[in-house]
Amino acid sequence: MRKQNMNRDWIATARTLSEALPYLQRFTGAVVVVKFGGNAMGDDEAMAEFARDMVLMRQVGVNPVVVHGGGPMINEMLKKLGIESDWVRGKRVTDKATVEVVEMVLAGLVNKRIVQAINDQGGRAVGICGKDDDLMVCEADDPELGFVGKPVEMNVQVIRDLYNAGIIPVIAPIGTGVNDNETFNVNGDTAAGAIAGALKADRLLLLTDVPGVKNKEGEVLTELTSQQVRDLIEDGTIAGGMIPKTETALGAIAEGVRGVVILDGRAPNATLLELFTEHGAGSLIRG
Repeated sequence: MRKQNMNRDWIATARTLSEALPYLQRFTGAVVVVKFGGNAMGDDEAMAEFARDMVLMRQVGVNPVVVHGGGPMINEMLKKLGIESDWVRGKRVTDKATVEVVEMVLAGLVNKRIVQAINDQGGRAVGICGKDDDLMVCEADDPELGFVGKPVEMNVQVIRDLYNAGIIPVIAPIGTGVNDNETFNVNGDTAAGAIAGALKADRLLLLTDVPGVKNKEGEVLTELTSQQVRDLIEDGTIAGGMIPKTETALGAIAEGVRGVVILDGRAPNATLLELFTEHGAGSLIRG
């Protein structure tokens, strides 16, 4: 039932929609790869909000491609099954037993949960992994780490086929090998960067648990060039877990991605803020 009386909130909402017009026009037909992970994956309400944002992006003519991780869920399942992990230089050694669990959790449980959330919001989503149609062919990143892979060949036509049919692809970072019967666990950010690069995506959005790339004073840098990122890594300003994310960004830009944004996935509607408002969200890195 329609209500005739207006208040400031509704007027502000209408203004926001109106002001979004140039951004909606700018991103019509654009391919936007979104790396989804972190705390939001374990929270039903946050999952539903993320799914709603992806459906809205699709509805206004953007082609979202979702790539996800699932580290906490993998840890939980390994614990349940009594499979212990060895560690080398802070990284988990992925033996055959472990990679089977990783594939089961990522390509099964986590992937289908995201697909279901998008479908529940009225979208159309299909879940695949890097094995499907040889999407992501890998070799061992470090022999000491076992079945941890780095992509060496990307075949992304299956992704184009899906989004051209109006379907949101949801991709688990499990790769096939150069040799028969090989399975590789690929870091979620690495997989998202490789997929975005192969698609020559307009944007790669890396959702994290921090607001973005910060300077020495702890302030978020809203826009950076690739050279500025390299300088900040060299002088130690970018450190710890932000190094692999920014290196993923640099690799994606080198492959033809127009811009990479590192943003806080915990913020409400972060992807919509980034794409469709003047404000933006997080740190935009461009060539």
